[in-house]
Amino acid sequence: MSVLPNPRHEAFAQSLAKGKTAIEAYADAGYKPNRSHASRLVAKGNVTARVAELQQKVAKKVEVTVESLAGELEEARALALTERQTSAAVQATMGKAKLFGLGVENRRLSGSVQVVTITAKDLDGLTEDELAILERAYPILQRIGVFGGTGGAEAEEGG
Repeated sequence: MSVLPNPRHEAFAQSLAKGKTAIEAYADAGYKPNRSHASRLVAKGNVTARVAELQQKVAKKVEVTVESLAGELEEARALALTERQTSAAVQATMGKAKLFGLGVENRRLSGSVQVVTITAKDLDGLTEDELAILERAYPILQRIGVFGGTGGAEAEEGG
């Protein structure tokens, strides 16, 4: 449907679509305030259809979805690349990543950390099975040379 042929009816429909009462819309359209006439006009099929159309257009304009935001960010990224603005392109890409939950978030953690110190003396009394369990559970021990290697930078370069 398009604009109503009667300009007053169109003005009435637009006022209704903006949320005004039938009486207010009737007066906005240039008519003398009259409850019964406003009620009759609001019941006309073409006016009702026009109000629905106008409300639907407004709803589509303000509808913000993940897809619409992703589209806007992609347009911004493409423009930034065209303009050779790599920093802006990266920002748009990161914006899309955050939008889709792919960004890294910093979180504040609270609590305590228990530090366990393991010495060679502690390991001497363990069986081969216990040492294997420790090795699997704490791969860091192998990297620092507690298990199978000399440790330090040499262990990291080889692994």
